[in-house]
Amino acid sequence: MSLHAPQASAQQRLSAASPSGAYLLGPTDRVRLKVYGEPDITGEYEIDANGNVSIPLAGQVKAAGLTTRQLERNIASALAKGIVRDPRVNVEMLAYRPFYILGEVKKSGEYPYRVGLTVLDAVATAGGYTYRANEGKVYLRRSGSTVEEIYPMDAPVLVQPGDNVRIPERYF
Repeated sequence: MSLHAPQASAQQRLSAASPSGAYLLGPTDRVRLKVYGEPDITGEYEIDANGNVSIPLAGQVKAAGLTTRQLERNIASALAKGIVRDPRVNVEMLAYRPFYILGEVKKSGEYPYRVGLTVLDAVATAGGYTYRANEGKVYLRRSGSTVEEIYPMDAPVLVQPGDNVRIPERYF
């Protein structure tokens, strides 16, 4: 692992992104679904651990790895196969999955994600550094990855939903 500054643009680092830079949904994300003319289907839904969302009259619809626009199309297609004629569907993000911070911070754990969150913001959310913290670098494992990347703390690295942030111990 080498110390390097992020090379992607802020938009690309904003979230778990598709090649177009749009956010890709994942387990525990919450979405608001609006199906015009169908108040019984309209509501808030959470993506389950298998990456699906259960929609009345549509059944289990795959959501993980899709953008909200792709999910809209999949739900509309599933509803059109049932009794809903010409469904008009809108999906919007309600809540992102949490991020995790551990290591030399005062209160490690799971925290709610918010758009624009940087690693320094994540440290502040966790109560700041402990006296043993190496304040010069941060280890970041992106959601779905098995590899930790090392970044300097002064780099404006954005945390993504589901990421693991680790603050290492300094050596005296």
